[in-house]
Amino acid sequence: MFEKLNQRKMASSSEKFDTLIGRATTIQGNLILLESVRIDGKVVGNITADQSSKVTLAIGPMGEVVGDISAHRIMVAGKVTGHIYASERVEFQKDSIVHGDISYGSISVEHGANISGLVIQINAADHSAAGAQTAIYNAQALRDGS
Repeated sequence: MFEKLNQRKMASSSEKFDTLIGRATTIQGNLILLESVRIDGKVVGNITADQSSKVTLAIGPMGEVVGDISAHRIMVAGKVTGHIYASERVEFQKDSIVHGDISYGSISVEHGANISGLVIQINAADHSAAGAQTAIYNAQALRDGS
């Protein structure tokens, strides 16, 4: 009936991923997402989801993104070097590695996730990518003494 915490997986998503970027694929350039995507390869460039849609971006255990990410929901099991703006929810699995600032509506972090950067919850009234980016910029200014 009860599972050990370290054996439990993060809540499974009923999200449908119409696009898969495979392990042997590297994309260089910015991506604009209109539907949910899973990345098992490498993307060098910013990833932005359409503001009016509830797009999910999943980065698999072998996936890597070098650039900023902005989406409704972001799930990370791989590596991200860049800022993350999740207007609704961000999830980090146990072996994920993130080097960058994170703003989110809600968050889930498994034991063993490696996060290096500011972690900021955005205002409940402003769950948008623009609000998330503003929260990061404001926190960076405070940190830097500007």
